[in-house]
This record gives sequence, C-alpha cells and structure tokens, in this order.
Amino acid sequence: MKLQHILFSLLLIVFCQSAYADIFWLFREADGSTNWQYVANFVGNILIIALAVLTVRLYFSRRQARRYNNELEDIRSQLELRVIERTKTLDKSNKLLKTEVSDHKKTTRQLQKSEAYINSILQSLPMILIGLNQKNQITQWNNRAEIVSGVSFKDAQGADLWKTFPAITVTPDQVKQAQDDNKIITVKYSQRGQYQFDITIYPLQREKDTGVVILLDDVTQRAKNENMLIQRDKMSAMGEMAAVMAQDINTPLTAIIKDIKTVRQSVVDENLDTEGLNELLEETIIRGQQASSVITNLLNFSASGGGDKAHNSIISVIKNSLELASDVLSITDNLRFSAVNINTTFADDLPEIPCYITELQQALLSIFRCSCYALDNVEELDHKPEISVDVSMAFDDLWVRIQHNGTGISLEEQKSLFEPFNQSDSAREGIDKEGIDSAMHLSFCHFIITEQHQGQIAVTCNEQEGTTFHIQLPTK
Repeated sequence: MKLQHILFSLLLIVFCQSAYADIFWLFREADGSTNWQYVANFVGNILIIALAVLTVRLYFSRRQARRYNNELEDIRSQLELRVIERTKTLDKSNKLLKTEVSDHKKTTRQLQKSEAYINSILQSLPMILIGLNQKNQITQWNNRAEIVSGVSFKDAQGADLWKTFPAITVTPDQVKQAQDDNKIITVKYSQRGQYQFDITIYPLQREKDTGVVILLDDVTQRAKNENMLIQRDKMSAMGEMAAVMAQDINTPLTAIIKDIKTVRQSVVDENLDTEGLNELLEETIIRGQQASSVITNLLNFSASGGGDKAHNSIISVIKNSLELASDVLSITDNLRFSAVNINTTFADDLPEIPCYITELQQALLSIFRCSCYALDNVEELDHKPEISVDVSMAFDDLWVRIQHNGTGISLEEQKSLFEPFNQSDSAREGIDKEGIDSAMHLSFCHFIITEQHQGQIAVTCNEQEGTTFHIQLPTK
C-alpha cells in the first residue's frame, strides 16, 4: 500500500509539471526531436507498474474481503446459534409460562372454591357473625344476622353497626377495648327467664384493614338443658343421700324396736332379769340418740343450703366429720364407727380453704360411711378395723387421703362408684339392701367436691395398702 502511494505521488508530480513545461522534455534529442520509442517504453512501463500495483491492491482487497466474509460467516453462525438457543429458551419459557398460567388458573379456581366454601360456612353458622372495620362499619353480615336484625347484607354493608342493629347487646366501648388491648373479649349476656347470649369479640391481627369480628351465640336452650342436667344430678345425689340417711335412721330404729319387744316379753315373763333389762334400755337410749343425731344432721344440712363459701380449716372440717360419723354411723350391731380405730396425720401450716362447710362435712361423712361398710364386710375374726386420714399440700393444692383396711373395690365397682345410684341395677329386698347399695355409691360426694368446690376425687385399691380415696381441693 505504501508503494502504491509512492507511484501515485510520482505520477502526480509528473502531471503537475506538465502544466508548466513540455511533458516530453525528458525524451528529446539534442536536435529537439522526440524519441517516441522512449516515450512508448516509458508509458508502457508506467502502465505495467500501475497494473501491478492495481493487481497487488486487488489481491489484498480480495484477501481482506475474504477475511471479512469469513468473519461475517462466523458472526452469522454465532447469530444463528444464539437465535436457536434463544428460541429454545423462549420455548422453554413459554412452556413454563403456560404451566404457571395453568397452575395459576387452578389455584384461582381452588381459591374461589375455598372462598365460596368458607363463605358458605360463615353464612350457615347458627350464630350471629358480624365483621367491623376500625370505623365500626360492617364488613361481614351472615344469614343469622340478617334473620335476627331483619337487615340484608346489601343494606348493612358499610353502615354503622349500632345504627343498623340498635338492639345488639355489644357496646362500642367493648369493641374499642378489644382493639386497644388486642385481646379476645368474652361477654355473657342474659335476661333471666328469657334468653342468654355468649358474646365473643375477636380483634383482627396482621391484617392491613384491621377491625374486629363479633360472634353472638344464642345459648338459651343449651343453658336450660345444662340446668336440667344439673338439677337431675342434684336430685340423684339428694336421692342417694336420702337413701343412706334413711338407712342411718332405720338401723337404730330397728334395733330400738327389737329391744322394746324384748323388754315387753321380759315384763310378761315371771322371771325378770333386771340387769339385762337395764342394759337393753341403755342400748335403746343410745340408739335413740343416734337416730336423733341423724335427724339433727339432716336438718342442719337442709338449713345451711345456699350462701357463699367461707374460709375454714380443713382440720376442723375433718374432725367435725369424724365426730358426726361417730354419732350417726352404726352399720350393724357388730360394728359402729365409734369402734373403728382412726389415725390422723396433718401437715404443718395448712392454709384455710374456701368451702361450704356443711356440704363438705356431708361429703366426708359419705366416704366414712362407705369405708365403714367395707370394714364390716371383712370376715376375719381377728380383724381390727382402721381408717387413716392424711392431709398434705402439693402443687398449691390441698390433698386429703382417706384409707381403710376393709374389703377392696373391684375395677367394675370403681367405674360406677361415683355414678348416681340406680335401683334397676340389681334386685332390691327391702330398705336395708337399698340403703347398703346406695351407701356404696358416692355420686353425692363427687358432686359436692367437683361441682361445688372445683376439686377432684379418685379411688385406688390394692392388697398392700387397702382402699384409698384421694381428694384434691384448691386453696384459692
């Protein structure tokens, strides 16, 4: 390329000089003539050189063009590969997009189905469900709310709750308290003899549009049914208590009548046993006092019903119950409660507990009566009846353990021990048999401890330790 430039520069110089002088001056002879042969040779050489330069230039241009073509081919090949790869990527992306669109449609259908299902559940709830935003405007209003208020959801949506449903028993202060404290509030509203509602206010959490959900459950019928069940349990327990107290009265009265008949017969006979008659009369007086104690206990129990719990020492309650048992319990002629060896163990610093004193004494009396029957059933001649009473504290609760060494209680009997006594369980043969069977049921005791004192009672039995009644009573 540099040689080509030099040749063109020489030609340019020659042509430029021709404008001012003779272009053939180089080929003139001395006489002024022109040697055309030299001119022709010179021009030919110039042409050859120009053709050579042109040829070289064409060669390099062709070579450069070929190189450019190769580069273009490489670029085109790369572009084609990129297009193919991009096409594959786009195809793959399209397939993924189609799959995502299909999944999205499926998810949308599922969400719509779930939303419809949840909405159906909300609408079918037998209780009133109301949703409110922060401005106390209605956002949810189910079918029950429409029926009770007489306002459709279309008319209620976005309206103020208390303007839409003035009769509602929820107050704005209660709703505000639930929102401010961010806690669930439960309110029981009742009008005696008419209806009863359980009201729950749920504050919405982690939601952009916060508010509350109000549930109003009409529990009037349920409360009536529960009261009926409680009354039935009370009547069953009182029936059981009446049966065992009738037995407590019948036992001494039967003995009194028997002793009086013996005294009458002795008076008729000619040979009077004065010492024997005195013993019979003394026994009759004891039996009469025992029957009187049972009646007095029953009157005291009936007179002490109702009222509030009073704090009292469990030791005092147990001691009074043991004295009461000694006065009123005489299971047979062979065994009286006063003849049973009683062992008591009381822990130090026992707190007073809130209790219904008379009811708790009657519950303990029922356990002592049941224990006394078990002791009377032992057939060993050298058997020494014993009852141990242990009171201690554990886990902030008071524990009372009453243990006896009488006949054990089978697993089947343990299952029905705290169930109400049912006369159809077995055939009855007079008041004695019925009273004994009733005494072996502790539904009255269970009702007093669990329902009235919010405690627990259980029984365990084994050959080594005998039968033990476990009573747990809260101290608060």
